[in-house]
Amino acid sequence: MLRVDLPALRKGPVQTEGAIPADDPLFAGVGFHLGRPVRVGGRLMDSGQGQYYWRADLRTVVETTCRRCLAPVALEVAADLDVLFTEDTQADDPSTYVIPPRSTELDLGATVREELILAVPSYVVCRDDCRGLCPRCGKDLNQGPCDCRPEADPRWGPLAALRARLARGED
Repeated sequence: MLRVDLPALRKGPVQTEGAIPADDPLFAGVGFHLGRPVRVGGRLMDSGQGQYYWRADLRTVVETTCRRCLAPVALEVAADLDVLFTEDTQADDPSTYVIPPRSTELDLGATVREELILAVPSYVVCRDDCRGLCPRCGKDLNQGPCDCRPEADPRWGPLAALRARLARGED
């Protein structure tokens, strides 16, 4: 895990480098499958008054399915992190992580998990012009049209009835 000894920050910023395996229990229940370890690199520095600033980046690959056609998609995820840790229990900024006062060690694992969840898009498509699946027969429309007849839109019903009346010569 990525753990930092906070007293070491008195000497200056600390480099944080590491790779968390894709099957690490830290990522249990995140709602997606990781195809590679999560690589994290950054720098943690003391910001004074029980505050610590972490600038880092994380990189991994998420294996998921296209929202439109259900094809497998390997999505590269990269996020730049700018995180503030504070010992101030009254901090109400949702982007600030509160840590116990007078902590001697900072575990960055939970922060990596949360920032990774935020970095993964909710809706993934295999390509921008994905046509999806036919709602009736389920055929992948990216492989060509299906044999289903287009369904008439019921909103055109009154106009079709008027056309039929006019064709029969009714007023």
